[in-house]
Amino acid sequence: MMGHAHALSGIVGWMAVVPFLDGQEFLGVRFDLGPGEIVAGSLVCAGAALIPDLDAKSSTITNTYGFVTRWLSALFNWMFDGHRNGTHSLLFAALIGGLTQALAMWSPMAVQIFVFLLLGIGFNGLGLGSDKNSVAASVINAMATGAVTLALFTAGVDYSWIGLAVAFGCLLHFGGDMATELGVPLMWPISKYRVGQNIGFTTDGKVERNLVTPAMAISVVLLSLYLFPWPELLPEV
Repeated sequence: MMGHAHALSGIVGWMAVVPFLDGQEFLGVRFDLGPGEIVAGSLVCAGAALIPDLDAKSSTITNTYGFVTRWLSALFNWMFDGHRNGTHSLLFAALIGGLTQALAMWSPMAVQIFVFLLLGIGFNGLGLGSDKNSVAASVINAMATGAVTLALFTAGVDYSWIGLAVAFGCLLHFGGDMATELGVPLMWPISKYRVGQNIGFTTDGKVERNLVTPAMAISVVLLSLYLFPWPELLPEV
């Protein structure tokens, strides 16, 4: 799938599991998901759902932070055997999720920085800014990302779950790519068999543009209406 579809899948995926995770404990992590955590988790998953494509030089995430992400893209492409190989495996999701969780345990400030970076990636994937002026788009993205990150920090969002959210975002990416005709090698490096190959729809084809992406956008609206306590959040008239 394309970057915007992956980012949307991250938002939809997180919002869809909130009712099942809220108040539960999983792998030693307690999920107490208020409005702040719903927003934060959705945006974190949106950014994380683009991480596997860091192995491709033309991807959204590779072109988000200039030479830094381009260098990381070249490194990931070399380490994980090219595009849609190692970065699209269960091993990769576990590695990225584990490293993120270790970061959260090491430094709260490091987590805030990582959240800022993920939100910027997610907003870029969702198309925030103007493609006609890359400088303006970058400024708008940075301002929006900074504002949202600060708002979530001020609201006291607890990111103890961030490692699991990042791994989940990667898994959502895999699910999206398994629905396309190229498939993904989930069991890399043990096996290079591509789950879903030659079965799904064409990337950026009519099905993705006219059915999948609109359906996910509508799902975000419906899930928002269901999850958020709007009478409590909106000012009284």
